[in-house]
Amino acid sequence: MPKPLPTVAEFLAALPDDRRETMTTIHQAIRKTAPKLTPVMMSGMGPSPVLGYGKYHYKYASGREGDWFLIGLVAGKSGYALHICSSDKGGYLVEQNAAKLGNVKTGRSCITFKKLADLKLDAAMKLVKQAEKTGGMGAVA
Repeated sequence: MPKPLPTVAEFLAALPDDRRETMTTIHQAIRKTAPKLTPVMMSGMGPSPVLGYGKYHYKYASGREGDWFLIGLVAGKSGYALHICSSDKGGYLVEQNAAKLGNVKTGRSCITFKKLADLKLDAAMKLVKQAEKTGGMGAVA
């Protein structure tokens, strides 16, 4: 039987001080930027729980479907990951804007970084705002 997920407050409080500071700063920035995106704890991305914002239901042409977060924040073992699961006509938002995000690694919808100073938080929050308007990849009503 899976272990119950902590609340957002419990999750943040349980982090070591240095990691709590980074996660709380990003959490507060997301809440300020996209206040309509409700924070929720989710699993499904390895051992670390995900602090998700804006849970939505997706369905792809392949038939695969499920529930996911529009924005996800993870404190991994050696760094952090900010997931922005949104795209527009040009493709994935993160992939399109990778050069503007700082000293980070990017994938299609994931930004990974070792410390907060490496991430251009203002540029990331512009993508969060855009994602809030655009919605999730493969979202269905």
